[in-house]
Amino acid sequence: MSIHYPNGQRPHVGSNFKDEIPAPHQSSFARRGMTLEKAVNDSNIFYRTHNIAVVHKKPTPIQLVKVDYPKRSKAVIKEAYFRRPSTTDYNGVYHGYYLDFDAKETRNKCSFPLKNFHQHQVTHLKECLLQDGICFALIRFTTLERIFVYPASSLLTDWDHYCNGQKKSIPLTKIISDGYEVYSGLNPRVDYLAGVDQLIAASQQ
Repeated sequence: MSIHYPNGQRPHVGSNFKDEIPAPHQSSFARRGMTLEKAVNDSNIFYRTHNIAVVHKKPTPIQLVKVDYPKRSKAVIKEAYFRRPSTTDYNGVYHGYYLDFDAKETRNKCSFPLKNFHQHQVTHLKECLLQDGICFALIRFTTLERIFVYPASSLLTDWDHYCNGQKKSIPLTKIISDGYEVYSGLNPRVDYLAGVDQLIAASQQ
């Protein structure tokens, strides 16, 4: 199947985790080859099932161009286009708060490359912040087996520096300082709402 991406760029896809230096306090899902996206999707199912939060992955709008019907009961997509660049990965509601976030991962050990974000994503987070949404990036350092809820307010500052040529990445030390570390387990796979609770509390101070 041929899919044409906006600006000729393929969207970011999380890579499989590898157990290189697992943190001792985490129950790693790396051995199962689970991506961050899959872990978040499973966590969202757990949250919905237990009436904790309602969060979904946003669908990517696609324009079908060519579809073959080899059988009446079976259609095969031969060619399609992404209508427009997607915004962030997830949104939903938690205890009356609107959540909007993107899930990203890197194999870097000391920093997170800002090139992994895109202007339309940052603009969307900024617009949601103006409406008092709870917005963040869920960032995973795959080699270190560490995951953080990183506030969008901090990301906006980093992005401004990136656009001005002042920095190319966010140091891990800053992510630790500004963000909230969360941990992986069985249920939920990654308890990112624990970090969201801290983010909400900080926003009310």
